[in-house]
Amino acid sequence: MSGDIFDERFPDNFYRGVIINLNRATLKGKVRSDSGREIPFQFPHVAVVGAAIGGLAPGMEMLRVGDHIGFDVGWSSKGLAVTKIKPL
Repeated sequence: MSGDIFDERFPDNFYRGVIINLNRATLKGKVRSDSGREIPFQFPHVAVVGAAIGGLAPGMEMLRVGDHIGFDVGWSSKGLAVTKIKPL
């Protein structure tokens, strides 16, 4: 993705961003990249690095609105989506 919003990487080759929305009832949220793009995520289609395995939303308890994170993206049927989150 050279030349676009994802040029600057977080340590361990993750993009950098902030969690701007986190709905524990629907298991959905959004990340704002450092360039301002808002990218959705949904459990169980996102992995949280360092979270225990198992359960409906493993790692959701590690996340809060306003947290600075590293993240990775992939394509879903609805477009670009966060696939991995690495809390600081």
